Order: sequence, then structure tokens, then C-alpha cells
Amino acid sequence: MSRSRTLRAVSFIGAATFVLAACQQAPEEAVEPATEDIQEVEEGSAEAVEGTPESDNFLVLYSGRSETLVQPLIDQFIEETGIDVEVRYGNTGEMAALLLEEGDATQAGVFLSQDAGALGALSTAGLFTTLPEDISSRVEPGFTSTDGSWVGVTGRARVVVYNTDLVTEEELPTTADGLLDPQWSGQVGVAPTNASFQSYVTAYRVIEGEGAAEAWVSGLVANDPEVFEGNTPILEAVEAGAIPLGLINHYYWYRLEAERGEDNLASRLWFTEAGDPASIVNVTGVGILNPAALDQDAIDFVDYMVSEAGQSYFVESTYEYPLIDGVDAPADLPSLESLVNPNLDLSDLESLSETQELLTRFGLL
Repeated sequence: MSRSRTLRAVSFIGAATFVLAACQQAPEEAVEPATEDIQEVEEGSAEAVEGTPESDNFLVLYSGRSETLVQPLIDQFIEETGIDVEVRYGNTGEMAALLLEEGDATQAGVFLSQDAGALGALSTAGLFTTLPEDISSRVEPGFTSTDGSWVGVTGRARVVVYNTDLVTEEELPTTADGLLDPQWSGQVGVAPTNASFQSYVTAYRVIEGEGAAEAWVSGLVANDPEVFEGNTPILEAVEAGAIPLGLINHYYWYRLEAERGEDNLASRLWFTEAGDPASIVNVTGVGILNPAALDQDAIDFVDYMVSEAGQSYFVESTYEYPLIDGVDAPADLPSLESLVNPNLDLSDLESLSETQELLTRFGLL
């Protein structure tokens, strides 16, 4: 049987100073290989290569999603396809920075990202080839790239998690700006080094403008938030009653609920107003690097991520939103369509460096 080999990124690359933290698993169903030739695209979008893809049953994958989360799915892919996969794990920022430094000399065929912003940055740098249209078209516009350079895999909604013993629904803020109310001074948990929080701030910049975003970050700092290393510690603090509320991705709570049962939890989720930056839906995604443009193994892997088997894995194991038709979202979640801001193009989340500069200026990084 083929096996997966793993490597770990051990350092940041100075070429790109993303400070993204990796966030954190499917019924068997073989997927027909996508064998279409890569099509030409307009100048300035993803690089395209003409020719017929070939397979050597080997793929190098750079993953910005954690080994615990995605390795079972990769093992499933290996078993079903016979393709040997060597995985290099690191957080999304490490992997994106490494790819920017390696350029077309990279050994990686595919990049699996926690975040649309990193994908957008690599696409802008011209590192991705164009995906076959039968793959890219499976995901609705708004949850994938606009030029076919990468495809969304799962959706993750930003939410407010709150302790029901400390806060009532009537008291909860309905917008991101509501978090700046003095009543929440010292009461809100945030994780500034986490990719999802940085994408949230980036979305605020894109939606509301630079001045408004700076005012929001300034107001947040003035309100003395509780700073954590990631989403899980925030959820644990809210659950324990150490703080009344925090900002996390929705699926962290669903994982805890699956472990303990809803009746045994003190916390619940709160979605702010539709389209508000505090409830943006970001996506994980995947793209093929230019050197692997005609690598059938890379194409098959991306194809698998947006197959029924791949999508069902994420729904059942991580409680994320699926992005293809025919796979239902976890129960009790609002529909994706109800959360989407029509004025936000996820490709615009590539400006992470500006967000990091903003957070650094106010002492959050």
C-alpha cells in the first residue's frame, strides 16, 4: 500500500511575513480523474500550460492545515487512488512564505491552505496554474477564486461564542462595532496571531475602508481585550466562565459539542448581522503550483478535495461548511447564503501584510 510521508516546516521565510496560525477529518467514494488539458487564460491571471497531464503516482503537498485534521483524509485519498503523497506541514503563513521564496523551483505540486488570503497572495504572485474548469466550477462564485487559480474547499463562519450563564442573547452585540462598547471592556477574547482573526480584520478593511478599520482596531485595544493564542483557548475560557464572550470560527464549538453534548456546555454561538465583518465566511482552499500544471496526481488530489467524499469528510469530522452541491452542511447552521457579504470578494483578503502592520502598530502582534 502507498503511504504518506510527512515533513515539517521549521522556520519562517522572510520573503513574506504572514503570521498565520494553522487551524485545525468521510465516506469512501472513488473519484473519476479530471484529465482535461489546462486551458489558456488572460494575461495577469493564473499561468496556464497546454498539454496532456501525466501521472507518476507521487505528489508533494504543502499543507497549511494541521496534520491531525487532514492526514486521515490524505490517507483515504492514498488508499483509493494509489498515489503516494509526501506532506510538508506548517501553518498557512509558513507555507505561503516558503512557496513565495521557492517560486517555480518548488517541489510542491499542491498547496492546501487554511485561508483565502494566502491563496490570493500566491495567485497574485503568479505561482498557481489554472485549474480544470470541471473542478473550479463545482464551487459557487463567492467561495472560490475568480480566475480559476484556486478552488474553495470548505467554509468557516466567524462567530461570537458566549457563556449563557454570564450573557443573555439580548445583551450580545449585533455587529463588530458593538464589541467596542464599554460594557465589553476586558470581556472579549481574541487571537490576533491566528489567520482567521487576521482575515476578519482584513475583511473589515475591505468592507468598511482603511480609516474605519484603524478606528476599530484602536477601539478594540482601548477596550482591553483578553488575548489568546488561538480559537480553542478562547472557547475554553468562555466555557469555563473566565470571559463572557470571544471571537472564533464556528466549527470549534461544534467539535466540542460533539465531544461533550450540548446539554453539558455553558457556551453557545451567536451570529452577528448578515454581511457584518464579525460574521464573514472565509474558506479553506487548494491550488496547483505551476511546476505541477501537467501533473495528473496533483489534479486528482484537488479533484478529490471537492468531491462528495472529500466534502463529506470535512462536514462529518470538522463541522465545516461544504462548498459543492449535494453535500449537506452540519445541522443547525445558518445557510452560507445568509452570511455572505455581497461586497466582499475573498480574493481581496490577500492584503494580509497591511492587516499585520495595522495590528502590530496597535500592539496586538
